[in-house]
Amino acid sequence: MRLLYIVNVDWFFVSHRLPIALEAIKKGYEVHIACGITNKQSYLESLGIHVHPIPLSRSGTSILTELATIKKLWNIVKEVNPDISHVVTIKGVVYGGIITRLLKVKSRIASISGLGYVFIDNSARVKLLKLIIKKLYGFALGKDTLVIFQNENDKSIFVDGNIIQPSQSLLIRGSGVDLDKFKYIPEPKTIKTVMFLARLLKDKGLIEFCRAAHIIKKSADVRFVLVGDLDPDNPNSITEDELASYTDSGIIEHWGYSQNVESVIPQAHIMVLPSYREGLPKSLLEAAACGRAVITTDVPGCRDAIEPNETGLLVKVKDSNNLAEAIFKLLDDDILREKLGQAGRKLAEESFNIDDVIATHIAIYRGGR
Repeated sequence: MRLLYIVNVDWFFVSHRLPIALEAIKKGYEVHIACGITNKQSYLESLGIHVHPIPLSRSGTSILTELATIKKLWNIVKEVNPDISHVVTIKGVVYGGIITRLLKVKSRIASISGLGYVFIDNSARVKLLKLIIKKLYGFALGKDTLVIFQNENDKSIFVDGNIIQPSQSLLIRGSGVDLDKFKYIPEPKTIKTVMFLARLLKDKGLIEFCRAAHIIKKSADVRFVLVGDLDPDNPNSITEDELASYTDSGIIEHWGYSQNVESVIPQAHIMVLPSYREGLPKSLLEAAACGRAVITTDVPGCRDAIEPNETGLLVKVKDSNNLAEAIFKLLDDDILREKLGQAGRKLAEESFNIDDVIATHIAIYRGGR
């Protein structure tokens, strides 16, 4: 059985889908991936995955470039001739969905890992683009693609908007967490540390995080750290100069990108992600598994990653003052932080175990639900 993943970029696949693919190989599947390439091709191939590079730009809108990408992807799907296709990310779902439908791939699966800025921005220009994208989604998914959602809000947009039928939808809360790798670790006996773990994008709430840090550091001795890197291909990424303006002020520390976040998260006392919208943010699931209290925004995806007031706190989106109040609250209450962290670990064990996520996907590939 040939399984073909279509994803925007290799590092996202490694971060969010690799354990599923490796289990599929163990079960006897021949696994292929068509994606944009950064520096992960050799690594993926060393694991037994057949890699097919495609020039898939996450932000590009050049018609000629997009047509070239579609043609390349069409040829890959014809060559691989998969029994199963699993398309992920916006362009992966739209382009891959349309092509695999037209080429009559027998079993088609799509994962909606987030709806992007189009479903956050409500300007007139973006409203038109949103309408077009919904039509493309409808054509790409048809009536017989199984569509996996990470939160109920995204699912309702597709079902209530008649993009897909209710019978096509399935909810899987996130990409899972390796609970043996992300262990419960008590807080460090160090200066209180508040962490932002994500790509350095404005729509992740980075600006609000930095503003909240500015407010708090006027009256408290606290470390605020960014763990993640710039993403120049994303229009919402901050620039190097903007990053320098925060770090040079001494308000923010930038620890850079980490390949071992399981050893970085335990250095924090509080994990903060004030994002504008998510599928289900993996960093919050990993923080919960490590026993860290979480502060995030009351928006789709983020609020689905916690149990409000039990494993973390919700704040208003784009509100740095409200965010600062929540951070102050947890900084001042060691008992509450510990209680939230312990409950977070329990939630991770009950709802976000990577083994359960893998098993569910393998069952889907075998034709189950």
